[in-house]
Amino acid sequence: MAEGQNLPLPRLLSYAVGHFLNDLCASMWFTYLLIYYHSVLGFQNVYAGVLLLAGQIADGICTPLIGYESDQTSGCGTYGKRKTWHLVGTVSVLISFPFIFSPCLGCDEYTPQWVGITYFIPFIVIFQFGWAATQISHLSLIPELVSCQHAKVELTAYRYAFTVVANVTVYAVAWLLFHFQQGADPSINDNLGRFDIPVFRNLALIVLGIGAVFSLLFHLGTREKGQRPEESDAGERQPLIVHPDSAPPTQLLRWKHWLKEPAFYQVALLYMSTRLIVNLSQTYISMYLTNSLMLPKKFIATIPLVMYMSGFISSLAMKPFSKLIGRSMTYFLGLLLILGFSYWVLLDKEMGERVYGAAVLLGTGSATILVMSLSMTADLIGEHSQSGAFVYGAMSFTDKVANGVGVMIIQLLHPCHTQVCCPACVWYYRNVMVIVTGGVAFAAALALCTILIWPIGIRQYSPQKQINGPVIRQVEDPSCVGDLLGTEEPDSEGSSDQESIK
Repeated sequence: MAEGQNLPLPRLLSYAVGHFLNDLCASMWFTYLLIYYHSVLGFQNVYAGVLLLAGQIADGICTPLIGYESDQTSGCGTYGKRKTWHLVGTVSVLISFPFIFSPCLGCDEYTPQWVGITYFIPFIVIFQFGWAATQISHLSLIPELVSCQHAKVELTAYRYAFTVVANVTVYAVAWLLFHFQQGADPSINDNLGRFDIPVFRNLALIVLGIGAVFSLLFHLGTREKGQRPEESDAGERQPLIVHPDSAPPTQLLRWKHWLKEPAFYQVALLYMSTRLIVNLSQTYISMYLTNSLMLPKKFIATIPLVMYMSGFISSLAMKPFSKLIGRSMTYFLGLLLILGFSYWVLLDKEMGERVYGAAVLLGTGSATILVMSLSMTADLIGEHSQSGAFVYGAMSFTDKVANGVGVMIIQLLHPCHTQVCCPACVWYYRNVMVIVTGGVAFAAALALCTILIWPIGIRQYSPQKQINGPVIRQVEDPSCVGDLLGTEEPDSEGSSDQESIK
């Protein structure tokens, strides 16, 4: 069963760094993939979009399948099923990612582009499989390591803090590589081209080396609970509240039960909208900076760096804010910051270096809504951690497919089809940034409203039938007693953030 309210700091940190390699690679994938294949290797917009779409579809297919298998398998010996899948995913990422940001072997700028697509897609598929295996196994550990809602928020916040550190690392190293490139050869201009291939190749190798070290720390320091709740000795834990007509919940929710839960779709819509905002804005911020604002290429490193530094600072205040005003209102506050960024980009057509201020709004808002959406997903799973990987897999499936389709639509609607952008690119990428932030924020607000009206909870399925008294739960930490008895102060949405089993 899960730990109590808090993990010891060493175990908390060792868990939090377990997604560091994935975060490093995801930062490069979303921020630099399109601009690398289009502006550096010279692929047409549609072909660059096809490569990203292929990756998103592969990830979307692998994620729920891995989630289901992760719930069913027992792992490698006594190592633990989540950590076993995490190790498989890590190895897959390490062997495939260097080829994605290196030129096609034997190809040059005159090679037909379909040859390059055929070459890169297998490496992209292997990478996305590994990325999905690592992500799902890591997320699935949250409800197994901690049980209280605010402990889940804290664990998710630490996890996101290292996500921010990973992104900061990528952008700081990218800035240094561009800086050293300019110092070594002053004749290289501020526009991206094939002469920047070594920069992206070296960046990929550096982040893989750093990520491998942190993955090792995760596997050495994280201890997974290998025993299922129903296998544990009944004498070890006693129900907090005893009701003569009921028994502790021992049945597990299977994947087919989750598909009948309205809350499952509420959280899925919120999570998908959140990821669309975060990932699409990250994908097109480089295009917006270089083509709409006409800024030098060093800004594709410094602006994302400012965004994630802002996100890091805001993640430190996430737990007290969620306690004070509730997770839903904290999420809504993040949406307001996103809308502020969108409005600024729409009105300020010649922003210039004022984009640093807008980046602070986007970074802070993105961090806030991402942490809150992940904590709501963990809250939905609650004590049903044995099927948690399926839930995270399903959420991630909606995210990956929606992002891939979104990118493909944007690439197909692009006004020019050559490597050198036409004047229409100036307004096009500005409008893209407005729509993928402000437009999608309204969809996220709609999903949030449904949660305010119908709070997250298991409604259609319950292993307890006809219970007339309070819901019975088993806990290991008395610090959770207040939450279970309903003595926690209500959040601003009018009810406790505690998950409810009806």
